[in-house]
Amino acid sequence: MSFDPALLVHLLVGTVRLRPYVFAFLIVFLVSASRDLGAGRALMFLVWGWGVAFLAEYASTRVGFPFGMYHYTESTRGVELYLSNVPFFDSLSFPFLAYAAFCLARRTLRTAHGAAVVGIAGGLMTLLDVVIDPLAVRGDQWVLGRVFYYPTGGVYFGVPLSNFAGWLLVGWVIVGGYVLAIRATSGGAPIADQGSPGAGVALYFLVLGFNLGMTLWIGEWKLLAAGILLQTCSFLLLYLISMRVARASNRVAASLRPAAGAR
Repeated sequence: MSFDPALLVHLLVGTVRLRPYVFAFLIVFLVSASRDLGAGRALMFLVWGWGVAFLAEYASTRVGFPFGMYHYTESTRGVELYLSNVPFFDSLSFPFLAYAAFCLARRTLRTAHGAAVVGIAGGLMTLLDVVIDPLAVRGDQWVLGRVFYYPTGGVYFGVPLSNFAGWLLVGWVIVGGYVLAIRATSGGAPIADQGSPGAGVALYFLVLGFNLGMTLWIGEWKLLAAGILLQTCSFLLLYLISMRVARASNRVAASLRPAAGAR
């Protein structure tokens, strides 16, 4: 099939028209990440995150790894852009979700490097999906539409637990790969604890609030209650971790003051 620029433009416009909220979040990500990481690193995060997500989705719809087996309905093929059997917009959401989780992990631990940041970022991204995926399975009840389905259903409001394990793995790969790449391009030095993750933290709660709001709108009360409970418990744990990190930082700072005064 020959390349048709007009068709590509038509499909891209259709993608934006069908998923305006995804592209609104994407714009927030691009602005926030550019200010936080720099434009070049923001673009790298976007391309890397999208590539990892696309490969994971492509593999899952064929061999069931890493998210478990699921299928796209392809009901919007010809209206929005697809790459093989995967809607373009779907993989595009992973980078800004991973970035938002990365920012909240950085804010919690007060550092931008280390295995703990990568580990917590993957967990936070998975926590978002605990709200996102059950809502997406019910896409025919709101503007998303019936985009995909799990052939055998799942124990958590129609979503298999393998899906969440896959999100955890993909979150680790996206954030961990970015951290390793920046360290490699910086001559082996760890990422400097600079930047402004605040906007990324706001993006995290914006995405969470949107999905909880849509869950409320379609009247899925049990799903809403479960989502709020899980998020509340998780944020309390994050708060405790943050307080512990703050106390440790204060102790280190206090131990250095006498030495500085002695000089």
